[in-house]
Amino acid sequence: MANRIPRAVLFDRDGTLIRDVPYNGDPSLVEPMPTAAEALAELRARGIRIGVVTNQSGIARGLLSSEEVDAVNARVDRLLGPFDVWRVCPHGVDDGCTCRKPAPGMLRAACEALAISPEEAVMIGDIGADMAAATAAGMRGVLVPTAVTRPHEIAAAAHVASDVMAAVRLVLAEGGADAAA
Repeated sequence: MANRIPRAVLFDRDGTLIRDVPYNGDPSLVEPMPTAAEALAELRARGIRIGVVTNQSGIARGLLSSEEVDAVNARVDRLLGPFDVWRVCPHGVDDGCTCRKPAPGMLRAACEALAISPEEAVMIGDIGADMAAATAAGMRGVLVPTAVTRPHEIAAAAHVASDVMAAVRLVLAEGGADAAA
């Protein structure tokens, strides 16, 4: 499939757009990742829509409330937004839902909300589950490794970038990220 500029870019929240604070329910702890604001500004300048798709199993585990997750998301939106779509999976690992990454449900739902097909979007995330969800949804993916990214996830990723801005440049570049297999 030929490369093309995406109509939308979906981002993982924790570890990709903001520093990962496990089970964070405190908006004051939200800190953007280096280059995230610059990358989002570049996409907006090009008229590319932006979404966030985030697993929040702390809700299912009783470690966070939906209201706390909403407050953290609102802080992310104030610092880095506005975002065109948000999708949150509140389920636990064993709940069997179709939305929790690596399942493609959230990504497909975000694309549906944006009135585009998954093939017109790219997923940028920091772990293998983000890349697996992108592949399962039929979209391209770019991995931005952090300290929690496992070596085998990096090795398995079709496209790896050093930071969020590098990932955005990759998907915007002529001859950038190939379509997911």
